[in-house]
This record gives sequence, C-alpha cells and structure tokens, in this order.
Amino acid sequence: MRTHNRPYLQRMAKTDVAPEVRALSAALLPEVEAHGRAMADLIRATVPAYADDRLAPFDTVVASTTANLRDVLEELAGLDRPSSGATRATGAIRAESGVPYDAVLQAFRVGGRFIWELLVSHATSETREALLRAAADIWAVTDRLSLQVTESYRAALSDQVRRDGQRRTALVGAVLGGEAGESDELWRSAGVLGMRRSGTFVVVSAECPEPGTEGLPGIEQVLRRHNVTSAWRLEHDRQDGLVELRRDVACDSLAALVSTVALGRVGVSTTFDALTRAPEALREARIASTAAAPGTRELVRFDEHPLAVLLATAPGQAEALARSVLGPVLDLPAEDRDLLVATARTWLVAGGSTSTAARDLHLHRNTVRYRLKRIEQLTGLDLGHPVELARAHMALECARIHGLA
Repeated sequence: MRTHNRPYLQRMAKTDVAPEVRALSAALLPEVEAHGRAMADLIRATVPAYADDRLAPFDTVVASTTANLRDVLEELAGLDRPSSGATRATGAIRAESGVPYDAVLQAFRVGGRFIWELLVSHATSETREALLRAAADIWAVTDRLSLQVTESYRAALSDQVRRDGQRRTALVGAVLGGEAGESDELWRSAGVLGMRRSGTFVVVSAECPEPGTEGLPGIEQVLRRHNVTSAWRLEHDRQDGLVELRRDVACDSLAALVSTVALGRVGVSTTFDALTRAPEALREARIASTAAAPGTRELVRFDEHPLAVLLATAPGQAEALARSVLGPVLDLPAEDRDLLVATARTWLVAGGSTSTAARDLHLHRNTVRYRLKRIEQLTGLDLGHPVELARAHMALECARIHGLA
C-alpha cells in the first residue's frame, strides 16, 4: 500500500553535527535493539493507547522504535545508508490498527525525548558541551520524523476510508439487490451497516443531477444528526439508500429531511420489517421517483400516490394515453397549454368546485368555467361525466409524469 509520494529508500537531508556527536551516535548503534526495547517500554507506560495489545501489539512497537532509533542514530552518525522507511511504515500501521492520531504523535514526542536523554546519559563531560550545541539539529531530526509519520498516517487513513466506503457500498448493493439472500450473510451485512435484525425500514431512491453525482448530498450525515441509521450507494444516475426508521422519525419526518437536500426527483418505498424485502422496496422507490414530475425536486411515496405510481410502471402506455385524451390541448402553444392544464388540475384538486379553483388561481369563476369548456371543446370530453372525468385526470397525471405539460 502506498502511504507517501516518494520512495522509502531516500535518506532525509544529512544533518551536520559536531564530530563528538557523530561519534557518540555511532557508539550507541551496537546496542540499538536494547535501547529500542527500552523506548517501547517507556511509550507503553506513557501512552494509554499503546498499552492496548489489540491496537498496538508490543512486538510491533518494539520493531518500530528500534528501526526508528536506528535511522536517527545512523543519520546523526553521518552514515550514508538508505532510510529503512520505518517512520512512514509506523504511521501506516498505526492508522490501520486504529491507534488515535494524537496517541501516535504523543508516542513520537516521548520517543524524541528518549533519544535526547539517551544521548545525554552516554555523553562524557568532554562531549556534553558539543551535544548541547547540537540540540537544535538533533530535535530537528525528530521533528522531521513526526512530519513523516503524520503524512503516512493521513495517507493510510484516507486509503482506509476509501476501502471502507467501497465495502459499505458493496454491502448496500448486496442487500438491495438480494445477493445476500436469507442466510447469515444478510445479517452480517446488516450488522456492518449498523442495521438491526428487526425494525422498520424503507428504501429511498433519488435521481442524480449528473452521472456519479449524489442526488442527496450529505444525506447520511443529515439523518445521523437525527439518530437515524442509513446506508447508501451511488450508481451511474441513482443514489439508493436503506433507512431504518425510528419511533420519533417516521416516514413523514424522513421525507421532510430528505427533501432538504434533494437535487432531483426522489421516491420512497413502503415500510417493511424484513430486510429480505429490500429488493422489492428498491423497485418501489425507483418507480415512485419516476412518478414525480420531471425537472423537479418532488418526493413521492409509493403508498401515497397509487395512480401516479401505477402509471409510472408503464411509461409507453401512459404517454400514449396522455396524447390520445389530451392531444389537442398538448399541441397548443406552451402558454395556452399551461393555462388550461393548470386550471384543470386546480379544479380537480378542489373537488370540482369552480369557486374554490377560482380563489386558488386568483381568477373569476367565469374564467375557470371558460377554460374548462375550452378543454371540453378541444378534446371532446364531458367533464361532468364521471368516467370521462376519470380519463381526464389519468391523462393529466400521465402528462405530468412524462413532462408533457
């Protein structure tokens, strides 16, 4: 795994110290393994995270302290040897094992102090003055090591986040696609995703504004702030998510939260309590999203708009129905068409009340009547007949779903 931008074997810029310091550093090299172990003991006693063998097994701490100490002493000794890359490797290993970043930096500060005290304790009275003069150069070496471990830790953490994201996406796909089946694999996947075995779930499917761009940017964080667990995957033109509802965040609340970040049409499935139903719920959510008007950020729930959802399942027939019933209206210039269609829809929502529609449209009742009459003249429909009124309503829904009007 790459954790840096240049080869390990490139030695840091050579540190220029007094001959006495070089000789002292060289004299300590034969005992580097013993000193490395002593440094590991000190770090383990000082930094709590390093006392946990699950995070930092002691043998790996000893190996890294010994290698790092050898690199520092060889540099101070003026030996022209390639770096072992131990510092960068340490950063990557600690990130992979979950040691907190602050703990890693604390360990390197403890190690830097250990190296200084090691040099002081082995310096003679004749070399101590030269050692003190070289203090800034010696600490500069440990500072560079800290910078290297920071770079490698962050790079490894980024790799880990990316891999975890890819694994999470794959698990979401397995649950939504039914690949996990009804076996223990389904429950293991649910556990990794933070889902319970039993609960109330829905699937959400959102249009993406552009290929590979989230249709619900930041939705997982938005829901997490409300203690709602969710898991998402991004496909070419869709962002699909599995959401576990809570008692105080039911479908209505979820819809409101999702709508705050939606960039396109969104569909929500019916609720279900068995994750084996997730594939069917995905189909429902995608159909529901196509039942929303194109070019909008409308959210449609599968169980709230049965007619629109039904028409969305047969797009070819729905468009044909719209054109066969409303063709002359749809063929009008856009301004005239939109006036007539908006009037008809408002009138239908008002339950066929001309007065209510007029009030909602800020028109006179006679204007509403005139527009409805014109629709009848153009289409041959009798809006006073229940069957023909139903045909008109279905045709208007078809026209909305397919962006015809």
